[in-house]
Amino acid sequence: MGHLPNLRVKYTEIDWIAYMQEVEGFLNGTLDYKYLKGDTGPLVYPAGFLKKGSASTEARCIRFETSPFRCDFDARSLRLRVSHFHAKMSFRVVRSSKFRHVYGQALKREQCYDNIRVSKSSWDSTFCAVNPKFLAIIVESAGGGAFIVLPLNKITQVGRIPADHPLVGGHKGPVLDIAWCPHNDNVIASGSEDCVVKVWHIPDHGLIKTLTEPVVDLIYHQRRVGLVLWHPTALNVLLTAGSDNQVVIWNVGTGEALVHIDCHPDIVYSACFNWDGSKLLTTCKDKKIRILNPRTGEVESDAICHEGTKATRAIFLRHGLVFTTGFSKMSERQYSLRTPDALGEPIVMVELDTSNGVMFPLYDPDTNLVYLCGKGDSVIRYFEITPEPPFVHYINTFQTPDPQRGIGMMPKRGCDVTSCEISRFYRLNNSGLCQVITMTVPRKSELFQEDLYPDTLGDTAALSAEEWIEGKDAEPILISLKDGYKPPESKASITVTKRSNMLNKIPPKSKSGGASPVSDKTLQEFADEIRKLKAVIVKHETRICKLEEEVARAKAANVDEDGPGGDGLNASVQMASDEV
Repeated sequence: MGHLPNLRVKYTEIDWIAYMQEVEGFLNGTLDYKYLKGDTGPLVYPAGFLKKGSASTEARCIRFETSPFRCDFDARSLRLRVSHFHAKMSFRVVRSSKFRHVYGQALKREQCYDNIRVSKSSWDSTFCAVNPKFLAIIVESAGGGAFIVLPLNKITQVGRIPADHPLVGGHKGPVLDIAWCPHNDNVIASGSEDCVVKVWHIPDHGLIKTLTEPVVDLIYHQRRVGLVLWHPTALNVLLTAGSDNQVVIWNVGTGEALVHIDCHPDIVYSACFNWDGSKLLTTCKDKKIRILNPRTGEVESDAICHEGTKATRAIFLRHGLVFTTGFSKMSERQYSLRTPDALGEPIVMVELDTSNGVMFPLYDPDTNLVYLCGKGDSVIRYFEITPEPPFVHYINTFQTPDPQRGIGMMPKRGCDVTSCEISRFYRLNNSGLCQVITMTVPRKSELFQEDLYPDTLGDTAALSAEEWIEGKDAEPILISLKDGYKPPESKASITVTKRSNMLNKIPPKSKSGGASPVSDKTLQEFADEIRKLKAVIVKHETRICKLEEEVARAKAANVDEDGPGGDGLNASVQMASDEV
């Protein structure tokens, strides 16, 4: 009883709730005064009640049993309440959540993908992108950059991948980032060190030969392009960011740049659209996090994200909050939760460990789970975001023996709802193995679990690129997974319609002022002449090849008569009949 707070003090309800919120934050491991807050404000130094409130179960008993938040009862009554509290501790100590028992499981090696030469680039990227149809992985390639695309609907495609498997290899420099279009599972974009962004169309059956011709090249950046990101609701809208500190938003359907954003003084580390695509969140090497208007490039708010110098990442959560990962001044890895209107005052700031790898936050908007995957780590940590303090709840850690080189997350429509699978990851190892990991909620029933699978993001765009740039916003179109998801047949191949050049609209000059337009008859004559010249070239090439063969045979015959290495002195000389 020596640790009990003064039971004769009468608390107001507001103060008591604030005190208990601060106690809960302390119990969850937050030790920094700046981040211990209640509804009425931050924690007041020295706050000795934290130790007392967290060290005694009686204090917890008062929290849950007192009404109306007055502590005026004798010792006997207190003991009765304590005993009653211990009888209820089993469900009050452990937070109630349907995702509390989520577990990860790796598939057998023969069900995974092996012998993949994963890229050795030092760029901080996931190196992997996946959708219900295809798995794409950036690989090492001589003479330029490439990535491999594997169809997921072919059972025979798993296991050891042949070394000569066809690639997507049109870049002249290493590929740094790839992203599948959320509205067309056959379309993928890639950014490279050659400063070019390419958009590709993959056939339904996969590749039978190396693909080198993209649908469109997007050329604007002056330095390498390390980030590509599709808009969540608008069709054919793609964001790219390069080491030239420029962010460009493209209309892939016309191949033109819609918006140029140049407010970043240094390299852009990450970018993320909010739920309806009306806001853009970026992190930069200058340690700042920014919320932008993606149509105008105007900065709406900014703040210091993490104080460390290493790369940071930030994502929008479904209901508007911002989740970030980064490093402290002492190079300790951190994650934080913030509100858009107060970016500089994190709601939660937690230090994880002292590892060097950049953490990639992968978010599931249907379950509000965030998975933290660090480059070089051998673990995947996952957390649940809730409205109750401390808001970011640690659930569990999936442990593997091998460090990860990259990782990709399957969209929810690609998960197996019959086995209560809520997430699937494709984890790249340094050994060349792409390990498939499933995250499952244990349920005995084989029926469809509606609480685990609310309507999820579909593959239909809510807006066109023209509607979006004009200022229209729309929520993503959701689909139900009750009957499972079947990937549709290949949608119409993405087509690029180049807008006409204004110079082409200038009327031709008159005959007196310049050359007249070339007639169709003249063009046909030129075409016939070119065809004849090509035929002559082919004949000359054939004749040259025959002459080269005759010369080679003559040289070989000469060597045989003279002997190997001879100087020609022993060769017989043909003499005329009248010569002696």
